Amino acid sequence: MSDLVIPAPTLPTVPTTTGGRFPVRRVFCVGRNYAAHAREMGHDPDREPPFFFTKPAGAVVTDDADTPYPSVTERLEHEVELVVAIGRGGTDIPVDTALDHVWGYAVGIDLTRRDLQAEAKRLGRPWDTAKGFDASAPVGAIVPAADVDPTSGTIELRVGGELRQSGDLADQIWSVAETIAELSRFVSLAPGDLLLTGTPDGVGVLARGDLVEGTIVGVGSVRTVIV
Repeated sequence: MSDLVIPAPTLPTVPTTTGGRFPVRRVFCVGRNYAAHAREMGHDPDREPPFFFTKPAGAVVTDDADTPYPSVTERLEHEVELVVAIGRGGTDIPVDTALDHVWGYAVGIDLTRRDLQAEAKRLGRPWDTAKGFDASAPVGAIVPAADVDPTSGTIELRVGGELRQSGDLADQIWSVAETIAELSRFVSLAPGDLLLTGTPDGVGVLARGDLVEGTIVGVGSVRTVIV
């Protein structure tokens, strides 16, 4: 007989190209990891170490499902990103073995209430309501790590077929291995953790009815409609 006072929450899962599904434990994001995007947001990319914020596991949207336009914002923006799925945990992970902890990779979209984020920055407050809201992380199917080179590949996002963002994974300020190693200094990574690794420049506004499609060469795609 269970001693739980309420039913246990259902664990979100992401499809994989192998046919199974990847359970999501936590979602971490690294900010301003492409120089051009850092500059478009008004920052100097040469002086900043990586920094991190989080989204709840329940923020993940999968299987090309529609994404509801969030409440309390007038400026919803897109950020296409490489997603790293952690398959083996660890703390203080060395850079040279960091990729051994990766189960696979996917394409994701970090949706942002930009107006709320700007206000939070102005007031010196956390970004939680700007970044960690419901359905703020559409993620495509996860490809096994052995099939992906996370160091290079064109990364793009289109809205209604129009190209909005375009860059290359090689443009990342901090590589996937370096980002994993740095994050593991602050938290113990565990199987089921997802890491969104930053976005190229060209972030922009979304409206209801927009078809949003992100792609990374050698990884795959993610697709959602804002409703």
